[in-house]
Amino acid sequence: MFGYAQRIATIDLSSGIVKDYPVSEKDREMFLGGKTLAAKIIYDSFSSKVEGFSEENLIVITTSPLTGSTSPCSSRFNVSTISPLTGLLVSSNCGGSFGLHLKRAGYDGLIICGKSKSRVYIDITDEIISIKNADHLWGKNTGEVQALLGGKNKGKFVIGIAGENLVRYAAVISDERAAGRGGVGAVFGYKNLKGIVASGKETIKKFDQESFKKQNLSWIKKLQSHLLTGEQMSKLGTASLVSMMNFRNLLATKNYTSGSYADFENINGETLKRDYLIKNKGCVTCPIQCGRVVKAYGKAVKGPELETLGLLGSNLLNKDMQGIINLNHLCDEYGLDTISFGSTVGFAMELNEKGLWNNGLNFGECSGLEELVKKVATRDGIGNDLAEGTKRLSEKYGGSNFAMNVKGMELAAYEPRAAQGMGLGYATSNRGGCHLNGGYLVVLEGLGLNVSGKTARGKAAYTIFFQDLMEVVSAGGTCLFTTYSLLPQALINNPNHSLVRLINKLIPSYGWLVSFFHNHSWLMSFNLKGTLPYPNAIKSVTGFKINIGNFLTIGERGYNLERLINIQQGLRSSDDTLPKRLINELQRADDADSKVKLEEMIKDYYRIRGWDEQGIPTRRRLKKLGLEGYYR
Repeated sequence: MFGYAQRIATIDLSSGIVKDYPVSEKDREMFLGGKTLAAKIIYDSFSSKVEGFSEENLIVITTSPLTGSTSPCSSRFNVSTISPLTGLLVSSNCGGSFGLHLKRAGYDGLIICGKSKSRVYIDITDEIISIKNADHLWGKNTGEVQALLGGKNKGKFVIGIAGENLVRYAAVISDERAAGRGGVGAVFGYKNLKGIVASGKETIKKFDQESFKKQNLSWIKKLQSHLLTGEQMSKLGTASLVSMMNFRNLLATKNYTSGSYADFENINGETLKRDYLIKNKGCVTCPIQCGRVVKAYGKAVKGPELETLGLLGSNLLNKDMQGIINLNHLCDEYGLDTISFGSTVGFAMELNEKGLWNNGLNFGECSGLEELVKKVATRDGIGNDLAEGTKRLSEKYGGSNFAMNVKGMELAAYEPRAAQGMGLGYATSNRGGCHLNGGYLVVLEGLGLNVSGKTARGKAAYTIFFQDLMEVVSAGGTCLFTTYSLLPQALINNPNHSLVRLINKLIPSYGWLVSFFHNHSWLMSFNLKGTLPYPNAIKSVTGFKINIGNFLTIGERGYNLERLINIQQGLRSSDDTLPKRLINELQRADDADSKVKLEEMIKDYYRIRGWDEQGIPTRRRLKKLGLEGYYR
């Protein structure tokens, strides 16, 4: 087979036994890799509900066919498990170098099961997999651990002190990149696994090297010439979105009581570039270079992304950019998800404001947050409660109406009352309050195109399309930021042109057409190299007969399989909802449309997805997706 190392290892931490896990060529064609292949492995492994903190739980790390191919933005890998934060399946994508080195060691993935009796790390080479003592690494933060694990030609994937202490939103770090969401790092810690190191010299063969080279050059040129991926993201990074979000009432402010922040200019991309930027930086093979290098505590470190600026900035009424930079670095070092940390602190501040929990935390008073990061990571004092996340905090202290999570996972920085599709995406996302797994429809609702965020019309169909697209792009191994370049530049460059305004106004009316093609994907048995480069890239690397139709079907297949796992974990249709603040309270008193109209969208969503009224994929839909044997 082309594009794959063709080996996945199962590592049993309880027994120390390492063996190969069989994956057929048909499985690879149906699921590609990444999160969708991980979902298949997890579904096949569990016949009943599994707890996040249990020996039965698996950590499944998967690469993709484009990983290591030199395709643009393809240094991605995925880690999936049952989340200790949500109790559901969580997949977390990372841009660190570990996935590349794992593939060079001769493995497409790892399945880690059991629980070690002692503290260990896993050492993987192209000759042997070893489980080694990690006593000397325990109690150390992620930067120091990675330095101790070896040189430049190794990929490291490690937890910090937060993972050791089972903080429910602990992250795993590779280089300076985080697999942040859902508490994957806490599962590592529960299993007494400090990290994994991989190295090797294996190379992956491509099916059509010449075709791949030509397409690569064309794809890179497209990314570099597009307004969003070539200019906006390169110049200002994801922080470029702060000002636009604030202008459009999309920026989470004061625990989502508002969508705009008076001091937004202190924390936007322009200020970050002007006063703090040292240089741009990107993941391996990335022509976009959206990463920022800044200074924290006197050394050059990774700068904050948009989500961090929102959740640790406007969400807390914190206008101190250097303070946010320091907090971001500390969260990476301790191994904490900045989104869940910022949201949980914001919720705690409102609990204190309303007299529900006297914790000493106040909006706008942020000088003590650096010490609070350590308290959460070590579960010291109020940090022990904050380490549990917003859902469990609300169960203990009240305030569930404004505990900003979906299915137990804290929302990203996009305030959805100004973006109906983003609200629906949050509610239906398989991993909880995630903007990316939710389809990121806000890119149509003001952050790319100018489709009205107020209307609910057509949003169900578009949300499904973008959820499936992002699912399969991730499965193929490419960064989701590359999807920005799919948006027509003419509609972005001329937002006030009368024709562009008409097109944006009409887009919601064509949700029926998107729905039609979603249910008749066989009609798209062709490829458009210049418009949607992913199928051709995968085809030239693997040799699979792939077109736009079956490419999108892979995404739909993965999304439905994740849903089935969650149903087995206890998910119900009533969980596809939002905090009451977002669906019952107006964001702006003078705008009757400034709340999420979830009820009218969710019915359309289920119908178009081919799910029944309880949100369960029907046998007919599963058969269409080649999953007829997956109905329990």
